[in-house]
Amino acid sequence: MGYRGPLPKTAIARYNRCVGSLRTSPRWGPMVRRRLTEITYTGRRSGRTFSTPVGYRRAGDLVTIGVMMPDAKSWWRNFTGDGGPITLDLDDTGRTGHAVARRDAKGRVTVTVRLDGDA
Repeated sequence: MGYRGPLPKTAIARYNRCVGSLRTSPRWGPMVRRRLTEITYTGRRSGRTFSTPVGYRRAGDLVTIGVMMPDAKSWWRNFTGDGGPITLDLDDTGRTGHAVARRDAKGRVTVTVRLDGDA
């Protein structure tokens, strides 16, 4: 059974800042950016714009994001059903796409992003 409570916001904010620093680092950035990106999306209910770092796998124009501890996070719920628009920081530029979240029988959540056009 996974963690079901809210994550401590100060610890998460500190972690996200550290990941952001690593991604922009001249020394570690190229290696970190191969597996970590920053997504930006607009919340369905609030209409606010959010950004968060996530791990990803990419195969051409298809990006797969595995959501760790999905019951403790809510960002992926913006992409359930028909999904929605998303921007990923890939190839040193913002790439837009359409994201769809799916939960499997074991409770794991995967967000699949089909990127729009060429960079």
